[in-house]
Amino acid sequence: MDAPASVLRPTDGQRALADALARGEAAMGTQIIELDASVYTDPQRFDAEQRAVFEKIPLVVAPSALLPEDRHVFAHDGFGVPLLVTRDGQGSAHVLANVCRHRGTRLVESGQVVAAKGIACPYHGWTYGPDGSLKGVPRADCFPGMDKQEKHLFEFASTEIGGLIWFARNAAAADFEPAEALAPDFDAFALGRLHLYRRHTHAVAANWKLIVDAFLESYHVQRLHADTIAGFFADGITAADRVGPHQRAVVGRADYLASIDRDDWQQLRRAVTYTYHLFPSAILVVSPDYINLLNVMPQSVDSSLVEDFMLIPEIPATAEADEHWRKSWDLLDGGTFAAEDFRAAALCQQGLGSGLLDKVTLGTLESGIAPFHHRIEALL
Repeated sequence: MDAPASVLRPTDGQRALADALARGEAAMGTQIIELDASVYTDPQRFDAEQRAVFEKIPLVVAPSALLPEDRHVFAHDGFGVPLLVTRDGQGSAHVLANVCRHRGTRLVESGQVVAAKGIACPYHGWTYGPDGSLKGVPRADCFPGMDKQEKHLFEFASTEIGGLIWFARNAAAADFEPAEALAPDFDAFALGRLHLYRRHTHAVAANWKLIVDAFLESYHVQRLHADTIAGFFADGITAADRVGPHQRAVVGRADYLASIDRDDWQQLRRAVTYTYHLFPSAILVVSPDYINLLNVMPQSVDSSLVEDFMLIPEIPATAEADEHWRKSWDLLDGGTFAAEDFRAAALCQQGLGSGLLDKVTLGTLESGIAPFHHRIEALL
């Protein structure tokens, strides 16, 4: 059971990053690094990443808050395979194939969350439980000898931990230990108890890695975000480390951090923003009183979908409370993310797509990007 909010505290790793930031120990590289521009533009490279990374590495599919009630389901197509994400009658999450075992019909058409005591095929009426078990077959006499237990919907390896639902397309290669290592950090934010305020999917005309890159460096913040969030942060002051393949970073103002009680989790969260890159393509941005999960889903070498989930402590009880959260949503989803980060990624794709640049250059404030690309190279 999650600890009550009054006793939540940072993990040792979260506190260590804040202490490093307070001491002015910015996470900076020591030299310029160059990457081949083709990693963002080569269709064959994109196909190889799909096979070596997205078909093998566990992926975040949604926050737990998207399925707060039992016997509910939503369809998910962002990773190129038709999925059903469900919560059964015992509260367990499942990631199933959205494909009827009879004739292959898509079972659920909408990506919105719907009640699902039974999931009925719209073609011939085969009905499944939210755990994927086949419950009913019209005119069962027409299928002599068929064992319904053998017609369970295909189920992908999955886990729900720390307030996130993860799945893996390749069960044999699924390794959820790195996700489990993050659970104490996410429990410190009470991620599993948060309420989903809004979600929105953006179509971005950019390679998926260009979108992720923006959340692995702080060099752009004072320039790109000058009109939105730049005032909350000092220029290029970031502390970062790794939890397995995932990056954990914190940004804030060192002078203010040095003056507060960093054992007080509420004070600390008001002073800094934690950002997690959940390898390969999810980003968790932890603001003082809410969290955004950005799930980046590659569609082609130069196009991606990014689903933004905003998670807040509780359902807004008044119009004033709703207006408070709406302003935060508009600032980040439509302003910082869509109009700035995603627009910049699309502009980079346009420039790189010209073929006029052989290399991209990374400075010392962009040192988080190269390890991300090196890990992809290792998997390839």
